[in-house]
Amino acid sequence: MADVGEVLMSVLSTIRVPKPGDRVHKDECALSFSSPESEGGLYVCMNSFLGFGSQYVDRHHARSGQRAYFHITRTRKAKKEDDNNSGSGHPPKKKPTRLAIGIEGGFDVEQEQYEEDVKVVILPDRQEITSDDLATMPDVVKERVSLSMAGIMTADSVSHTLQVQQWDGEVRQESRYAADLKQLDNGVKIPPSGWRCDVCDLQENIWMNLTDGKVLCGRRYFDGSGGNNHALLHFQQTGYPLAVKLGTITPDGADVYSYDEDDMVLDSKLPEHLSHFGINMMTMEKTERTMTELEIAVNQRVGEWEVIQESGTTLRPMFGPGLTGMKNLGNSCYLNSVMQVLFTVPDFQSKYVSNIDKIIDEAPSDPTQDFKTQVAKLGYGLLSGEYSKPSPDPGDENGASEPRGDQIGIAPQMFKALVGRGHTEFSTNRQQDAQEFLLHFINMVERNCRSGSNPSEAFRFLVEEKIVCQQSQKAKYTQRVDYIVQLPVQMDQATNTEELHEAERRREEGDSSAPTVRAQIPFTACMAALSEPEILTDFCSSAVQAKTTATKTTRFASFPDHLVIQIKKFTFGLDWVPKKLDVSIDVPDTLDLSALRATGQQPGEELLPEVAPPPLMTPDVEVKGILGFHGNEEDDSLYSPLLSPVLDDSTVSQLCEMGFPLEACRKAVYYTGNTGIDAAMNWIMSHMDDPDFSAPLVLPGCSSGAGTTPTESLSEEHLATIVSMGFSRDQATKALRATSNVLDRAVDWIFSHLDDLESMDVSEGGRSAAESEGGRDPPPGPRVRDGQGKYELFAFISHMGTSTMCGHYVCHIKKDQQWVIFNDQKVCASEKPPKDLGYLYFYRRVAE
Repeated sequence: MADVGEVLMSVLSTIRVPKPGDRVHKDECALSFSSPESEGGLYVCMNSFLGFGSQYVDRHHARSGQRAYFHITRTRKAKKEDDNNSGSGHPPKKKPTRLAIGIEGGFDVEQEQYEEDVKVVILPDRQEITSDDLATMPDVVKERVSLSMAGIMTADSVSHTLQVQQWDGEVRQESRYAADLKQLDNGVKIPPSGWRCDVCDLQENIWMNLTDGKVLCGRRYFDGSGGNNHALLHFQQTGYPLAVKLGTITPDGADVYSYDEDDMVLDSKLPEHLSHFGINMMTMEKTERTMTELEIAVNQRVGEWEVIQESGTTLRPMFGPGLTGMKNLGNSCYLNSVMQVLFTVPDFQSKYVSNIDKIIDEAPSDPTQDFKTQVAKLGYGLLSGEYSKPSPDPGDENGASEPRGDQIGIAPQMFKALVGRGHTEFSTNRQQDAQEFLLHFINMVERNCRSGSNPSEAFRFLVEEKIVCQQSQKAKYTQRVDYIVQLPVQMDQATNTEELHEAERRREEGDSSAPTVRAQIPFTACMAALSEPEILTDFCSSAVQAKTTATKTTRFASFPDHLVIQIKKFTFGLDWVPKKLDVSIDVPDTLDLSALRATGQQPGEELLPEVAPPPLMTPDVEVKGILGFHGNEEDDSLYSPLLSPVLDDSTVSQLCEMGFPLEACRKAVYYTGNTGIDAAMNWIMSHMDDPDFSAPLVLPGCSSGAGTTPTESLSEEHLATIVSMGFSRDQATKALRATSNVLDRAVDWIFSHLDDLESMDVSEGGRSAAESEGGRDPPPGPRVRDGQGKYELFAFISHMGTSTMCGHYVCHIKKDQQWVIFNDQKVCASEKPPKDLGYLYFYRRVAE
């Protein structure tokens, strides 16, 4: 024991006690998904507080020289049999009554019970010291080590801090109208039952206005059920803000909605407000589903959830390499689905998984904050098969039962924290759009692959947009980079229109048995909408120097190795309320896009001349040509539109009052030459999707001022990002200077000025482009792959729910000709892959 004491004394100076703010990683290995429950347990460095599995702790010791580690092992306790259980199988789970996770009444999150064993281990000989051993050691050793052990044990682990413990979608605020609500003395008394809408006699979804006692039906839901909006119309006519849902009133409360605050609210004076109309809250019983229960029912509705998750069939669990489930960290299914698909792509496998030993060897001192390390860790965890094992059955101590669908899987806590850091949405625990996360992650890959291979190139392609002036028949060509093809849903092309109209008619008549009919949309109709020319009205033609009509045609200038197609199911209703289109689209297994290949400028085709924007028609100055009363033929600088423009403030103000960003409004007025609100509004509506829509107005051709940025202030990160896309540093510098050092705008600028870049003779830094590249000028343009436009479907991601902000994502991936469903920790062979209900589709090029 003396030897151990001497060793411990020799490393005492390296043992720290965790302080507030220290990141203690005691639940997950920094380089793998080993945890205290894994074989060999977890070793926490008692100096840096990084955790390592048994396979990586020796590597950390060798690199850092640290010897003292806090070793944690956990073994699962056997669950006691439920008193209410019959003794066979599992007790039924309670039905959720709150739109919440991890709290009483919410969706159940099983919490395992563990027995924990801890000790100090000294490397490299792995000498072990328990708490009992410390009692016999000198006080200075005993005190220091005991404080460090206790500090690690009591500190909140990083994963615990980041992980969703509770999420409550039913948290409601007190209404600002509750305290002083006006109630009319009109003699209205409401009976305790038998309510009907005063307008349409509907008997379900009935609300009482708390100001005048009017009993009316509620809103119509997205699927046509619910009410006929009479309570809402009453508020719009009277302004009376609060209503209570009759049938939800109990002694504990009721559903109260504030139309003015547009949310479910609390009313602390609800008993008093109900009593005014003769309702005794203490004697009422619940007869209607609450709004929370309705939302839960909608989010679990048959017809989408069950079909997409294949709930109606017994699915065969699958285990092994490439078949690893991912734990849901609380609304993280969007991340799980996207990453499962990405690590099916060979580029991501070779970049991160094949090189994992090299990546780990080169990892920084804190690998938890290194993008490449954490992506490689996730990829290896998904593909290795080490964590693709059946989740232990708490009621089966001998392991005799059949394996369940749930896996041990991996919990991507460090990865989620790293990729979401600093992002207003992905850093939260709210549900997100899988398409937005895919683009966010690709953007991170682009920034972190400035040298070496870049797996995002598998998805990168060039889009050519051709605009033809219909009056002059002259054309303009531009190119841009994209990663996703967005297909519009052509609802007017539904093949079952009669069924849809019949179901809608029955719902309007109050037929509660009316079926929910899903619109059947041909995939060919969606593709046709993408490929057909778009008509541009009020197009400012530089050829005729006037507004005219033009057509815009979009084509592929290159075909990527892997093609992502998004079905644009999410839209806005006439009332600007987000909604999801419930459609079925016959997406094909194979795709031939060869006909959509861009052709470029045709022989004999004339191009539109490049000119400055039209002169500004200022309200108080008559402009003659490009000059004005303040200029002359030799010098028009006093009234050049390239200098500080005089904008019509009234038009700018009107646009701002509509909710558009100020800079977008200024650009709309500038580029339409102060010609009025209608022209500016048309410009805004046709440019809302531009990446620089809200960016400051940059005047083309300026040699100073808003359009330039000194070389010394250019972002090295932005320069490196553009260079990584295949452009030279000189080209990247010119693009950033022209766009005030704004990366997104610089990328767009560079694609619209390829001809200018191709003829660059001298770089901004004084060297020729040829000199900078060893005597040859690299062709301008991004680094894209190209090949034939024939593809086969290999994966798709589906969404269940009413909007991207709620619901659930799962993905289906084709593995060795077998479709597999990845539903968080459940990985099973798919019997009926619902390819018609997908949201994101992933195709790979068919080998020639």
